[in-house]
Amino acid sequence: MYVEVVKSKLHNVSVTEANLNYVGSITIDEDLMDEANIIENEKVQVVNNNNGERLETYVIKGERGSGVICLNGAAARKVAVGDVVIIITYAMMDLDEAKEFKPKFVFPDTETNRLV
Repeated sequence: MYVEVVKSKLHNVSVTEANLNYVGSITIDEDLMDEANIIENEKVQVVNNNNGERLETYVIKGERGSGVICLNGAAARKVAVGDVVIIITYAMMDLDEAKEFKPKFVFPDTETNRLV
């Protein structure tokens, strides 16, 4: 049996941009991606603490050290610049592995989206 578990989480980062005129996705600072073990094109869930919206999209690399969190395309309608979001990844694994697995939770500075 396989189960889906939380793989990693960027907790309480601020949206820095919302770009409606883009094909889609979320742009995340590459430093944050590395710290949370998120890879480019990985599926993520984005939970907006300000308005309760939840959406799924995929990740593209943002400029390293920039603090960028940009919702692109249709997802841009679900956020406003300054909203605080949680970005979550999941992984499928067998039950025994899931029982031992430890997810990576990252808590950057909410105002700058930089690692502390």
